[in-house]
Amino acid sequence: MSDGKREQAWELFQQAYQAQMEGELNRAVELYKSSLKICPTAEAHTFLGWTYNFQGKVHDAISECKRAIAVDPDFGNPYNDIGSYLIELGRYDEAIPWLQHATEAPRYDPRHFPYFNLGRAYLAKRDFLRARGYFKDALRIEPRYTLARQAIENLRRLMN
Repeated sequence: MSDGKREQAWELFQQAYQAQMEGELNRAVELYKSSLKICPTAEAHTFLGWTYNFQGKVHDAISECKRAIAVDPDFGNPYNDIGSYLIELGRYDEAIPWLQHATEAPRYDPRHFPYFNLGRAYLAKRDFLRARGYFKDALRIEPRYTLARQAIENLRRLMN
């Protein structure tokens, strides 16, 4: 693929992301799809999935993340996103392997998210000690992560 095509796809990806951040979700979907037609990337599939999730299309979001993994299995974000979407669906046991894979993915940032989401899954399963451990792992990686700090505090109150 030529550098010109990659550059064009990247420009469309950036426009899609901007539209998404501005709440123009339908426009973002079309721009991500246009980018993917030119040059399929794990990032564009993942962010298209993220947009679908914002639209309430969780199953479509999961499908896009699986496409992202097919394009680049080293990219960790779609594994985390699938896990997060499965948590939203109440499918905690299914979420856990996806999230664990995200923690090991060679190319992933921000790495504290899958640990936090593992904590959420185990919290929902009422495995409080394991949940606390994963929340602490998230804080070890990103000490300023307020949600993990709050989750640990909430667990402390719950367990007392």
